[in-house]
Formats: sequence, structure tokens, C-alpha cells
Amino acid sequence: MTLNEISYSALEVEERSDEAPRAGRARPRPDPEVVAKPKRRQFTAQYRLRILEEAERCTQPGEVGRLLRREGLYSSHLTAWRKARRKGSLRELASKKRGAKPAERNPLDAKVRALEAQVARLEHELHTAHTILDVQGNAPRPPRPSWCDRNSEARVDY
Repeated sequence: MTLNEISYSALEVEERSDEAPRAGRARPRPDPEVVAKPKRRQFTAQYRLRILEEAERCTQPGEVGRLLRREGLYSSHLTAWRKARRKGSLRELASKKRGAKPAERNPLDAKVRALEAQVARLEHELHTAHTILDVQGNAPRPPRPSWCDRNSEARVDY
């Protein structure tokens, strides 16, 4: 029997993680696809407080590290959460919405929009009135009645 004929399991040799699995033992491969934009993790205030309490109960060396590895956290998370807790507010521990803040609404904006609409309407009416006056100015004038003459002495005063 040669060395090639002996199975690896008979020799009690473990496979290396970077080697392809041997025949008969198929390992599931992780999905190699990477998400285009990873989703940001958000932790609730109750979760953060629970982790902080667990970290405070750790007394042996390496226990905090095990906790962080188990939860998939970093030591900077603990630092930031402790600082927020010292401020004494669960609101500080709650997740904050990221991104640009919406602009504050001016209470006079609605009034300004209404007045601008009124100005635009009145400008349109003024333009219409000017057009009517221009047309009337170019039309032939009717003859004046005789009682409207300035030299007339039969003038009626009202």
C-alpha cells in the first residue's frame, strides 16, 4: 500500500482551510457576491445598555474581547456608548438619523407665496388693461355733441 492509497482520514490529518475539500466531504461555500452598498447597522438603546451591563460583569482577562467577538462589535462601540450613558440619557444611546437635516419652515412662507401669486395676477390684469387702452387709443373718436363744446354758453353745471 502506497501513501497515495491511504485516505487522509486514516492518517488523522486535518485539511487546511485554504485547500479544496477532499472527495466525499463537501463544505458549503459562502456566497462570494458582495452587496453594492452595505447596510449600516443600527443598535437600539436597550441593546446598547444590555451590552454595556454584560461588559461590566466581565472580570476575567479576555472576557470583554469574547463578548465583542460574539456580538460582532468593536471596542470603540463600548467607548462611545459609555460616554453617551454618562450623559445620562437613553436618547443619547438611541440611533440618530444620518444625512442632511430638513430645512426649518418659515411661518411666513405661505403668506409670501400667496402675495406673489396675487402680484402675478394683478400684473396680468394691468397688462390686459394697457392692451385695451392701446386699442381704444387707436380707434377713431366719435364726434362730440354740441352741448359739450367749451365755448357753448348752454353749459349745465352739476
